[in-house]
Amino acid sequence: MNELENKKIAIVCDWIKDWWWAEMVLNNILELFPTADIYTSVFWQQKNPLFAGKKIHTSFIQKIPLLNRTHKLAITLRPLAFESFDLSDYDIVISSSSAESKWIITKPETLHFCYCHTPTRYFWSHYHEYIHMLEFGILNPLARLMMPSLIHKLRMWDFVAAHRVDYFIANSYNTAARIYKYYKKESQVIYPWIKVDDFIFSDVKDDYYFYIWRTIPYKKFELIVDAFNANWKKLILVTNTDNKLYRKLKKKSWPNIKWFLNISRLETKKLYANAKAVLFPPEEDFGLVPLEAMASWTPVIAYGKWWALETVIQERPFLSPTWMFFTEQTPESLNQTIEDFETKEFDYQQIREYAYNFDVSTFKQNLVEFIESKLKTEE
Repeated sequence: MNELENKKIAIVCDWIKDWWWAEMVLNNILELFPTADIYTSVFWQQKNPLFAGKKIHTSFIQKIPLLNRTHKLAITLRPLAFESFDLSDYDIVISSSSAESKWIITKPETLHFCYCHTPTRYFWSHYHEYIHMLEFGILNPLARLMMPSLIHKLRMWDFVAAHRVDYFIANSYNTAARIYKYYKKESQVIYPWIKVDDFIFSDVKDDYYFYIWRTIPYKKFELIVDAFNANWKKLILVTNTDNKLYRKLKKKSWPNIKWFLNISRLETKKLYANAKAVLFPPEEDFGLVPLEAMASWTPVIAYGKWWALETVIQERPFLSPTWMFFTEQTPESLNQTIEDFETKEFDYQQIREYAYNFDVSTFKQNLVEFIESKLKTEE
């Protein structure tokens, strides 16, 4: 990292609340740049040892009760929050963004690299889905009335803010296509990572299917619950999101479906390793869940669209499958694929070996090489 020596670096992210995959990407960026300062709208990981000794700057939203805990309610404030950060002292700024953190303002001589998980979903690709599945309780009718005008203005603001980024890095080719469609900006694809060797693996599988994520609408927990309520096969679901949707789905689940809330990382890895298959039903920009499954020697049953198709070996004439796809986001389509899956044989070692294509070492090398190459170009 010769080109990066003596460079003052800041890392900016939308928020640091829960600990999921976007935060894991943030952690690896921090491992590359351990002396970097962190800027974010709100920070609620004070007990996380990964942030011990880090210089963390939060926005004014951190001091506003309720809004500092519920990021959806602060949608109109986050643009102002990120524009308020003074980043004048930094040579390089790296934003890790799926929302408004890319809205920062930098000096002309400061290079802004945005690692983009997706152009803001509720402004662009999934606007209509979000507006029909609001989570403001009794305020939903009022929010639904105000949202079109509000999002219209924020969408224009987001487009302008995207052009403050010097170099976009996309987490998949699907995301790169969205960046170009919505922002008219080119991007470099660098896939996120997993630490393959950290995962437990087993070729002896238990008789259950597995899914883990946040219980928000587009993650399609309801689709899986409906499918397994119909097929009566064993299912384990894990989340750290205790919200209205989680409670609703847990209540409607039949006894063959078990839910776990806020379990440890070690327990999660054991569930990955022993599952018959991991399910992946959303239309996702990039998902680390299937990669973690493969690192655990576990095959994946996924919705056959978008990023999921990027991680499949297209020509495998002499190899067993690593994934199977269902073609429609319906319980019937998923259940038909599960029936087909149970007739197949899998080479679990091949599945794990393929996961090394997404190991953290590859991510770090590609990210550093890209940043250094642009530094040379700018000099």
